[in-house]
Amino acid sequence: MNFAAKGSSEWGTGAAMARVRPQSVLFACSFNAIRSPMAEAIAKHLFGREVYIASAGVRAGEMDGFAIAVMDEIGLDLTKFRPHTFEDLEDTGFDMIVTLSPEAHHRALEFTRTMAIDVVYWPTIDPSAAQGTRETMLDAYRAVRDSLSVRIKELLAWQPPPSF
Repeated sequence: MNFAAKGSSEWGTGAAMARVRPQSVLFACSFNAIRSPMAEAIAKHLFGREVYIASAGVRAGEMDGFAIAVMDEIGLDLTKFRPHTFEDLEDTGFDMIVTLSPEAHHRALEFTRTMAIDVVYWPTIDPSAAQGTRETMLDAYRAVRDSLSVRIKELLAWQPPPSF
């Protein structure tokens, strides 16, 4: 496969268009409770069975109600999602791991030390750190959701289906 070097920032730029799309992608964050489940749901929605998509956390947290709410706004259901860790993965043969937190990035580099897997770091703010009204909190989660959607489309060279 023709992937960028491990840790390279080349993925997630226009260069992704000229490269072969990875066939399997793991999204990882700290607790697999907000960012990586959102990314997994968005990518699965966009690519269906074209690309194998999964997510994991350094530790398993509890699913976040605000994450469930903002994903429901765009028609994606996270109510049945159960957070899990790298150790819980049944398949480790990913072409790429996209890490969304510093802790997950370090864990992914350790996890892939002896594997030919591209690791890409997307620093992504943890929206659970936002404070204020319910609407302020939801806005923080929406910003993360929307940012992930844009980056996933760019990374995996998503094209809308043709309209007839």
